Formats: sequence, C-alpha cells, structure tokens
Amino acid sequence: MCVDLLRRARVAFQAGRTIKEVFRLAQLEAVVRMLEEHECDFVDALGRDLHKPRFETVVSELILVKNEALHAINNLKKWMQPQHVERNLSTTLDECLLLSEPLGVVFIMGTWCSPVQTCLVPLVGAIAAGNCAIISPCECTAHTAELLHRLVPSYLDNVIVELKFDHVFFTGNREEGSKIAQAAARTLTPVTLILGGKNPCYVDQHCDISTTAQRIAWARFHNAGQSVVAPDYILCHVDVQAQLMQALKCCLMQFYGADPRESRSYGRMVNLEIFNRTRDMLWRSGKVAVGGQVIEADKYIAPTILTGVSESDPIMQQDIFGPVLPVLTVNNMEEAIAFINKQEKPLCVYAYSSNSKVISRLMSETSSGSFCSNDSILQSLMVALPFGGVGSSGMGSYHGRHSFDTFSHRKSCLLRGTRFECVTYLRYPPYEDRNLSLMTWASTLSQKSQGWCQIL
Repeated sequence: MCVDLLRRARVAFQAGRTIKEVFRLAQLEAVVRMLEEHECDFVDALGRDLHKPRFETVVSELILVKNEALHAINNLKKWMQPQHVERNLSTTLDECLLLSEPLGVVFIMGTWCSPVQTCLVPLVGAIAAGNCAIISPCECTAHTAELLHRLVPSYLDNVIVELKFDHVFFTGNREEGSKIAQAAARTLTPVTLILGGKNPCYVDQHCDISTTAQRIAWARFHNAGQSVVAPDYILCHVDVQAQLMQALKCCLMQFYGADPRESRSYGRMVNLEIFNRTRDMLWRSGKVAVGGQVIEADKYIAPTILTGVSESDPIMQQDIFGPVLPVLTVNNMEEAIAFINKQEKPLCVYAYSSNSKVISRLMSETSSGSFCSNDSILQSLMVALPFGGVGSSGMGSYHGRHSFDTFSHRKSCLLRGTRFECVTYLRYPPYEDRNLSLMTWASTLSQKSQGWCQIL
C-alpha cells in the first residue's frame, strides 16, 4: 500500500500538476473554504479533545490558518517569480537569477497542543511552493485528527495528500524531534523542527504590573497551558514579586472565576499521560501559591502558580505542557540574563519592562528562536515574521514567505550566451603564463566589485 502511494505521489508530482500557479491558488482557496464551511466541526472536535473554548479555537487555530492562506493567495505570483541577482562586473553580460522550485513530496507532523494550526499552516506553505504533501495530525487529539483526515481529502486534490518525503516538517517535543532528525539524516532528507523548550519570561521592576500580569496569565493558561510558545517560568525582579503575585491572582479570578473547573473559558489536559506528568511535576516542585487542585477523572488541573522554586526542581528540568507557572526571583537584569544563558536555547524569550534599554539588552544578550517584549506568543503568529527555533529548540522557520521558502529549493541559475569566446579562451589548456597574467590582471579590476571578473 505504501509503495503504491509513493508511486502515485511521485507520478503526480512529476506530471507537473502541482507546479502550476492556477492549481496552487485553487488548493489555497479550498483551504479557506474548508475552514469557513466547517468552523463548527473544528470547534466541536477541539472541544472534545481539549475542552477548548470556541473563542480559543477560532482565534488561535482557524483564523491563524485562514490568514496564512489568504496571505499566500495574495502574494503567490510575486513569490513564484524568479529573483534576479544584482548585476556587477562579473555578470554584466550574463543573467543571474534564483528560481524557486518545489522540493517534491513533503511530510508535515502536527502536535496535540495546537493540532489544526500546526498541520495546516505548514501545509499552506507546502501547497504555495508547489509540493505534494502528507499531513499527520497527532493521534492524541483523536477527534481533530479524524476530522482533518476526513475533510482535507474532500477539499484538496488527492495529489496533495500522498506520501514520500523530500522534506519533513515536525512540531513537538525535543525527544521525538531528535528521533525524526536522526531518521531523516539516514536518507539525507532535510527537516524543519519546531520544538518545545523552557521559555523564560523576565519581569523588570519597571513595568506596568497589571498589564504584565494579564498578558502572562493569558499566555500561560490559555488551552490549559498546553502550548510550545507559552512562558514556561517567570524570572521576577525581587522588588516587584509581591505585586506581581497579587496581580496574577486577581487575573485568574477575573479570567476563570472562583472555580476554574466551572469556567467555559478553561480547558483540560489532552490525556491522562500528560495529566499525570504535569501533576507529578507540580507536586514535587516549589510551593503552591495559587491553584494546585487536580481531578484525575476530569483531567483537570487548576491554573497554578508556584513560588519558592529552585533550579533543580522537576518543574525546571522538563518542558511544561500544562497550567503551571513557576515564579523565581532575581536581583537584577544581569542575573536574569545569566540564568537564561545557562539553559538550552529556548524557542521564545519574553521580557516585560518600560525601560527600552532593558528590553534591548535582553533581546541582544540572549539567544532564542524568537523574542517578544511586553507581550507573549504574538510573535509566533504573525505572517510577516519567520518563526522557528535555534539550537535545541529546533531548526528552520515558517510563516508567510518563509513557509514558501522552507518548502522550495532556491536554484541558482546563470544564463550565458556563446559570444566573446575571444576572451573566455584564456581559461583553456594548454595553460600559458601570459594567459594567467591576463586573468590575474582582470581579477584585480573586480576586487572592488562582488566577484571574479567573468572572463571564464
């Protein structure tokens, strides 16, 4: 069966059907139509899988994918055009250009945290670039996976949902990402890895505490904390810890009420494995300042804030895919920067401060896949900004034009004529010192330009 799928995918791609602009546009428009016509189905599936509120599903899953598709539709013609390289002395008589060509058949693996967007946003880039693709939704979110398996083939041409990999795009945890990279390396298959990590969030003594608390609480506790881009822990300046804790408590009351279990705006753990993992980390780390209630039968963990957390606690040694927020204190910004730089490079670094110098230093003196000041998560959602990891938080990036480039090979093309052989003959054997002197002299003329004088 797999051999047959591979054969059909290769035949379809080699026939050139997916390469045509009109075909790509039709498939992108079908993605938009699918999201619009089946919004209720997606809301229902994510509600059953994650107890995800309709608001979160529409805003963080469906609108995000729709914006990506519409952006690709509006820019596809420009993206597909050859990019001409600036002429210089070495290319005066020639034409140099970069041609974006599809890689072939690509494999996209989503994650259970955001099962729709982590499958369909990369798919938009793969389609726009002219590839065939297979998407693999995470089976942890079974209802959403079943919906995608049912809907995608009925809206997209079956060529788009086939097999074999000329590129693998994976969103998930580091352990699985490492295994996928190793497997792909055996066949020299390029990969894009968007991996989770410990995303630090520095809160400076000079900041709007109320707004800071609201934005951090929203980012950490939406989707019951199941996110690869949420703040993983807070490094709070010691002078404002008490104020921040009080503000966070007020935010949680405002967002979810006295009993978040009864709130229609609060989700659940995706399965018992993630529930147990998060509960065990919570119980073995720091001191519960807010929340802490767990109900296994409902896969419910209350929004929880921990204080008195040490660097060696389990909650600081593993990625948190749950509604738990550890708060550590630092004496100054330098201490926060040093703490962040001791860890593996994260997917995101967040900093809250009204002092632009503080923001500038956090941005320039730490390394991460992305950075956002005075807010969280938004930098990972914008079509104009590439999003991806660095070091142990992944490789490669996507969104907008960057998705198109990820799923394309930028082929270098030099278009030459056969004139001026009276000059290029100098490169041919038998080699003579006179010819070498002429070529050396010619090269000195182009040293102030961008390359070797094109007498070759």
